Amino acid sequence: MSPFRVLIALLLLAPLPPQEGDDTGVVSEDLKAGGDANKRYFLIAPQKKGAKPPKAGYKLAVVLPGGDGGAGTHTFVKRIWKEALSGDYLLVQPVAVEWKPGQFEKLVWPTKKSPAEGMKFTTEEFVEAVVKETAKKYKLDPRCVFTLSWSSGGPPAYTLSLQENRIVTGSFVSMSVFYESQLPPLKNAKGYAYYLHHSPEDTICTIELAREAQKQLKAMGAKVEFAEYKGGHGWHGDVYPQIHAGFQWLEKSTAR
Repeated sequence: MSPFRVLIALLLLAPLPPQEGDDTGVVSEDLKAGGDANKRYFLIAPQKKGAKPPKAGYKLAVVLPGGDGGAGTHTFVKRIWKEALSGDYLLVQPVAVEWKPGQFEKLVWPTKKSPAEGMKFTTEEFVEAVVKETAKKYKLDPRCVFTLSWSSGGPPAYTLSLQENRIVTGSFVSMSVFYESQLPPLKNAKGYAYYLHHSPEDTICTIELAREAQKQLKAMGAKVEFAEYKGGHGWHGDVYPQIHAGFQWLEKSTAR
Protein backbone atom coordinates (compact mmCIF):
# COMPACT_ATOMS: atom_id res chain seq x y z
CA MET A 1 0.00 0.00 0.00
CA SER A 2 1.43 3.42 -0.94
CA PRO A 3 2.08 6.05 1.75
CA PHE A 4 -0.69 8.24 0.32
CA ARG A 5 -3.27 5.45 0.47
CA VAL A 6 -2.21 4.56 4.00
CA LEU A 7 -2.61 8.15 5.15
CA ILE A 8 -6.09 8.27 3.61
CA ALA A 9 -6.98 5.03 5.36
CA LEU A 10 -5.79 6.46 8.67
CA LEU A 11 -8.72 8.85 8.56
CA LEU A 12 -11.00 5.98 9.38
CA LEU A 13 -11.29 6.48 13.11
CA ALA A 14 -9.66 3.49 14.75
CA PRO A 15 -12.52 1.58 16.42
CA LEU A 16 -12.80 2.37 20.11
CA PRO A 17 -14.03 0.12 22.90
CA PRO A 18 -17.83 0.21 23.34
CA GLN A 19 -18.89 3.60 24.72
CA GLU A 20 -22.15 4.34 26.52
CA GLY A 21 -21.95 8.05 27.16
CA ASP A 22 -19.65 9.80 29.55
CA ASP A 23 -20.14 7.94 32.81
CA THR A 24 -16.49 8.19 33.81
CA GLY A 25 -16.92 10.74 36.56
CA VAL A 26 -13.70 12.32 35.30
CA VAL A 27 -13.67 16.11 35.08
CA SER A 28 -11.55 17.83 32.44
CA GLU A 29 -10.86 21.42 31.47
CA ASP A 30 -11.43 22.66 27.91
CA LEU A 31 -8.55 25.09 27.35
CA LYS A 32 -6.75 27.11 24.68
CA ALA A 33 -2.95 27.31 24.85
CA GLY A 34 -1.81 30.91 24.99
CA GLY A 35 -5.41 32.00 24.45
CA ASP A 36 -5.20 30.86 20.82
CA ALA A 37 -8.60 29.50 19.74
CA ASN A 38 -6.88 27.12 17.33
CA LYS A 39 -4.80 25.58 20.12
CA ARG A 40 -7.67 23.85 21.88
CA TYR A 41 -6.83 21.06 24.29
CA PHE A 42 -8.29 19.15 27.21
CA LEU A 43 -6.55 18.81 30.56
CA ILE A 44 -7.26 16.12 33.13
CA ALA A 45 -5.70 16.87 36.50
CA PRO A 46 -6.08 15.47 40.06
CA GLN A 47 -9.75 15.07 40.87
CA LYS A 48 -9.40 15.76 44.60
CA LYS A 49 -9.18 19.35 45.77
CA GLY A 50 -5.92 20.20 47.45
CA ALA A 51 -4.14 17.17 46.04
CA LYS A 52 -0.39 17.52 46.47
CA PRO A 53 1.92 16.69 43.57
CA PRO A 54 4.27 13.72 43.89
CA LYS A 55 7.72 14.64 45.21
CA ALA A 56 9.27 14.37 41.73
CA GLY A 57 6.29 16.07 40.08
CA TYR A 58 3.38 14.76 38.04
CA LYS A 59 3.96 12.47 35.11
CA LEU A 60 2.34 13.78 31.92
CA ALA A 61 0.55 11.89 29.15
CA VAL A 62 0.11 13.79 25.87
CA VAL A 63 -2.59 12.07 23.82
CA LEU A 64 -2.65 12.43 20.01
CA PRO A 65 -5.79 10.55 18.93
CA GLY A 66 -6.29 8.75 15.64
CA GLY A 67 -8.97 9.44 13.08
CA ASP A 68 -9.60 13.17 12.74
CA GLY A 69 -7.89 13.89 16.07
CA GLY A 70 -11.04 15.60 17.27
CA ALA A 71 -12.89 16.08 20.53
CA GLY A 72 -15.13 13.10 19.81
CA THR A 73 -12.62 10.74 21.39
CA HIS A 74 -12.48 12.59 24.69
CA THR A 75 -14.70 10.19 26.66
CA PHE A 76 -12.38 7.34 25.65
CA VAL A 77 -9.40 9.46 26.65
CA LYS A 78 -10.99 10.10 30.05
CA ARG A 79 -11.29 6.34 30.51
CA ILE A 80 -7.62 5.93 29.62
CA TRP A 81 -6.69 8.33 32.41
CA LYS A 82 -9.04 6.63 34.86
CA GLU A 83 -8.39 2.98 34.01
CA ALA A 84 -4.81 2.89 32.68
CA LEU A 85 -2.88 5.68 34.39
CA SER A 86 -2.13 6.14 38.06
CA GLY A 87 -3.17 9.13 40.12
CA ASP A 88 0.21 10.79 39.67
CA TYR A 89 -0.49 11.45 35.98
CA LEU A 90 -1.81 14.56 34.31
CA LEU A 91 -3.23 14.12 30.82
CA VAL A 92 -3.50 16.61 27.96
CA GLN A 93 -5.31 16.00 24.68
CA PRO A 94 -4.66 18.49 21.86
CA VAL A 95 -7.47 18.77 19.29
CA ALA A 96 -6.37 18.65 15.64
CA VAL A 97 -7.05 21.70 13.46
CA GLU A 98 -8.48 21.49 9.94
CA TRP A 99 -6.84 24.57 8.41
CA LYS A 100 -8.58 24.15 5.05
CA PRO A 101 -11.77 22.20 4.24
CA GLY A 102 -10.86 18.71 3.13
CA GLN A 103 -7.46 18.69 4.85
CA PHE A 104 -8.41 15.69 6.98
CA GLU A 105 -8.85 13.65 3.79
CA LYS A 106 -5.07 13.75 3.43
CA LEU A 107 -3.51 14.92 6.69
CA VAL A 108 -4.66 15.20 10.30
CA TRP A 109 -1.62 16.32 12.27
CA PRO A 110 0.62 18.58 10.10
CA THR A 111 4.30 18.80 10.98
CA LYS A 112 7.28 20.80 9.72
CA LYS A 113 8.12 18.05 7.20
CA SER A 114 4.47 17.29 6.37
CA PRO A 115 2.77 20.71 6.32
CA ALA A 116 -0.86 21.54 5.63
CA GLU A 117 -1.97 24.41 3.42
CA GLY A 118 -2.75 27.50 5.45
CA MET A 119 -1.49 26.16 8.76
CA LYS A 120 -0.39 28.75 11.33
CA PHE A 121 1.63 26.35 13.47
CA THR A 122 2.93 22.80 13.39
CA THR A 123 1.89 19.97 15.67
CA GLU A 124 5.34 20.19 17.24
CA GLU A 125 4.70 23.82 18.18
CA PHE A 126 1.16 23.02 19.36
CA VAL A 127 2.29 20.25 21.71
CA GLU A 128 5.19 22.31 23.00
CA ALA A 129 2.81 25.16 23.85
CA VAL A 130 0.45 22.79 25.68
CA VAL A 131 3.24 21.12 27.68
CA LYS A 132 4.81 24.45 28.65
CA GLU A 133 1.44 25.88 29.71
CA THR A 134 0.75 22.78 31.81
CA ALA A 135 4.20 23.06 33.41
CA LYS A 136 3.34 26.60 34.56
CA LYS A 137 0.33 25.26 36.48
CA TYR A 138 1.74 22.00 37.81
CA LYS A 139 5.09 20.63 38.80
CA LEU A 140 6.05 18.01 36.18
CA ASP A 141 8.45 15.10 36.44
CA PRO A 142 10.86 15.86 33.56
CA ARG A 143 11.66 12.15 33.19
CA CYS A 144 8.08 11.19 32.42
CA VAL A 145 6.54 13.29 29.66
CA PHE A 146 5.09 10.64 27.34
CA THR A 147 3.00 10.68 24.19
CA LEU A 148 0.20 8.19 23.60
CA SER A 149 -0.81 8.08 19.94
CA TRP A 150 -2.62 5.79 17.59
CA SER A 151 -3.35 5.59 13.86
CA SER A 152 -3.03 9.11 12.37
CA GLY A 153 -1.56 10.33 15.67
CA GLY A 154 1.53 8.16 15.22
CA PRO A 155 3.53 10.23 12.68
CA PRO A 156 3.51 13.44 14.77
CA ALA A 157 4.44 11.42 17.86
CA TYR A 158 7.49 10.05 16.03
CA THR A 159 8.28 13.60 14.91
CA LEU A 160 8.12 14.93 18.47
CA SER A 161 10.44 12.16 19.62
CA LEU A 162 13.06 13.09 17.02
CA GLN A 163 13.36 16.81 17.78
CA GLU A 164 16.88 17.95 18.67
CA ASN A 165 15.48 19.75 21.73
CA ARG A 166 12.56 17.51 22.51
CA ILE A 167 10.12 18.07 25.34
CA VAL A 168 8.97 14.44 25.52
CA THR A 169 10.88 11.46 26.95
CA GLY A 170 8.95 8.42 25.71
CA SER A 171 6.37 7.38 23.12
CA PHE A 172 3.58 4.79 23.10
CA VAL A 173 2.68 4.39 19.41
CA SER A 174 -0.17 2.06 18.43
CA MET A 175 -1.47 0.84 15.04
CA SER A 176 0.36 3.48 13.02
CA VAL A 177 2.77 4.06 10.13
CA PHE A 178 6.48 4.86 9.98
CA TYR A 179 8.09 6.61 7.01
CA GLU A 180 11.61 7.93 7.51
CA SER A 181 11.22 10.48 4.70
CA GLN A 182 8.50 12.30 6.68
CA LEU A 183 10.53 12.49 9.90
CA PRO A 184 13.44 14.45 11.39
CA PRO A 185 16.84 12.66 11.44
CA LEU A 186 16.56 9.23 13.04
CA LYS A 187 19.92 9.72 14.76
CA ASN A 188 18.01 11.83 17.30
CA ALA A 189 16.34 8.64 18.58
CA LYS A 190 19.44 7.64 20.52
CA GLY A 191 18.54 6.90 24.14
CA TYR A 192 14.83 7.57 23.61
CA ALA A 193 12.14 5.08 24.71
CA TYR A 194 9.50 3.71 22.30
CA TYR A 195 6.70 1.28 23.12
CA LEU A 196 5.26 0.03 19.83
CA HIS A 197 1.83 -1.64 19.88
CA HIS A 198 0.44 -3.34 16.79
CA SER A 199 -1.84 -6.12 15.56
CA PRO A 200 -0.65 -8.72 13.04
CA GLU A 201 -4.17 -8.65 11.57
CA ASP A 202 -4.04 -4.90 10.84
CA THR A 203 -4.73 -4.43 7.12
CA ILE A 204 -4.82 -0.62 7.24
CA CYS A 205 -1.44 -0.01 8.83
CA THR A 206 0.41 -3.30 8.34
CA ILE A 207 2.60 -4.63 11.12
CA GLU A 208 5.61 -4.53 8.79
CA LEU A 209 5.61 -0.73 9.16
CA ALA A 210 5.92 -1.00 12.94
CA ARG A 211 8.60 -3.68 12.59
CA GLU A 212 10.55 -1.34 10.34
CA ALA A 213 10.26 1.37 13.00
CA GLN A 214 11.54 -1.06 15.60
CA LYS A 215 14.50 -2.04 13.40
CA GLN A 216 15.53 1.48 12.41
CA LEU A 217 15.07 3.08 15.82
CA LYS A 218 17.00 0.33 17.59
CA ALA A 219 19.80 0.75 15.08
CA MET A 220 20.02 4.37 16.15
CA GLY A 221 20.38 3.47 19.82
CA ALA A 222 16.77 3.85 20.96
CA LYS A 223 15.14 1.65 23.58
CA VAL A 224 12.30 -0.17 21.84
CA GLU A 225 9.67 -2.60 23.15
CA PHE A 226 7.22 -4.28 20.78
CA ALA A 227 3.82 -5.58 21.92
CA GLU A 228 1.29 -7.37 19.72
CA TYR A 229 -2.46 -7.63 20.18
CA LYS A 230 -5.19 -9.46 18.30
CA GLY A 231 -8.11 -7.96 16.40
CA GLY A 232 -6.76 -5.76 13.60
CA HIS A 233 -6.75 -1.98 13.30
CA GLY A 234 -8.36 -0.37 16.32
CA TRP A 235 -8.49 -0.88 20.07
CA HIS A 236 -9.38 -4.50 20.90
CA GLY A 237 -9.32 -6.78 23.91
CA ASP A 238 -8.32 -5.57 27.37
CA VAL A 239 -7.41 -2.09 26.17
CA TYR A 240 -6.67 -0.35 29.45
CA PRO A 241 -4.33 -3.05 30.83
CA GLN A 242 -2.50 -2.90 27.49
CA ILE A 243 -2.03 0.85 27.79
CA HIS A 244 -1.07 0.55 31.46
CA ALA A 245 1.62 -2.01 30.61
CA GLY A 246 3.07 0.30 27.97
CA PHE A 247 3.28 3.25 30.33
CA GLN A 248 4.87 1.10 33.04
CA TRP A 249 7.56 0.08 30.56
CA LEU A 250 8.14 3.71 29.56
CA GLU A 251 8.49 4.72 33.21
CA LYS A 252 11.10 2.01 33.85
CA SER A 253 12.96 2.91 30.66
CA THR A 254 13.26 6.59 31.53
CA ALA A 255 14.01 6.19 35.25
CA ARG A 256 17.39 7.47 36.34
